[in-house]
Amino acid sequence: MRDVFVTRLVEEAEQDERINLITGDLGFGVLHRFWDRFPARFLNAGVAEQLMTGVATGLAMEGRIVCTYSIANFPTLRCLEQIRNDAAYHDANVKVVAIGGGFSYGALGMSHHATEDLAILRALPQVTVFAPGCDWEAQECTSAMLRQPGVCYLRLDKSTAGITGRPGETFEVGVPRTLREGSALTLITCGGILGEVLGAADMLARDGIAVRVLSIPTLKPLRSEQIIAAARETDGILTVEEHVLTGGLGSTIAEVLMDVGVQPRRFLRLGISGGYSSIVGSQEYLRRRHGLDASSIATRARALLAE
Repeated sequence: MRDVFVTRLVEEAEQDERINLITGDLGFGVLHRFWDRFPARFLNAGVAEQLMTGVATGLAMEGRIVCTYSIANFPTLRCLEQIRNDAAYHDANVKVVAIGGGFSYGALGMSHHATEDLAILRALPQVTVFAPGCDWEAQECTSAMLRQPGVCYLRLDKSTAGITGRPGETFEVGVPRTLREGSALTLITCGGILGEVLGAADMLARDGIAVRVLSIPTLKPLRSEQIIAAARETDGILTVEEHVLTGGLGSTIAEVLMDVGVQPRRFLRLGISGGYSSIVGSQEYLRRRHGLDASSIATRARALLAE
């Protein structure tokens, strides 16, 4: 997703001279495509992410559209006060780009596990939250983010579901995407774990269980129509997120349904529970350990339908 983001960013910057990029001293293997083309619009702030966010806000207040870029926890949690007080409060066009969502940097331990970011960023007023699950969503979220007024958060994953965009499909901020049709159950997800969810849907289909799959590339704002329809038309909802259960995707879906008084027949949230991960390993390994791989998701879906 990182490469897709940079490619689309360069394309957008060719058309809009307001677009700037600031990195927290990383990403040079891919960001060179931007700074080679636009050296006056690129800045390395060093390992000083709070300063990076402050500088980005200042540039945005002068009419620029500024992307900050670093490994997920650092441009978000380390800079939370600057995002809240400096950028969001002033509706500045600061676009916080985080690479390594979820367990993408699993081998580096909990300091690099981005597993609370969605809950925290979506709680901030006037912040749009993007969490693409495939390369098509990543490029479309990049363009949408640059056009969306105010602060945006773009959570990019190391993993990707490939390209799920269909010919003629258009991306709309806040609108879920239906990637599979079915009535047995609805699987709802966001982020790179979409690939595992689609794998689980394929496993269930081989057993004669047709599930609906909704991808949520925009967690905030979020249109409710497809979610309400899923609750009414299928036998239950199973949310899947590479994120803590508190305040993330599952909580968002529950809020959407409860706010309008719609109760699904069954409801289950899959995510990270039980505190910080004390184990390290690849993203795939940590997904298996936390029951978030395709096989585990399919097993939990079967059990939910059996209730």
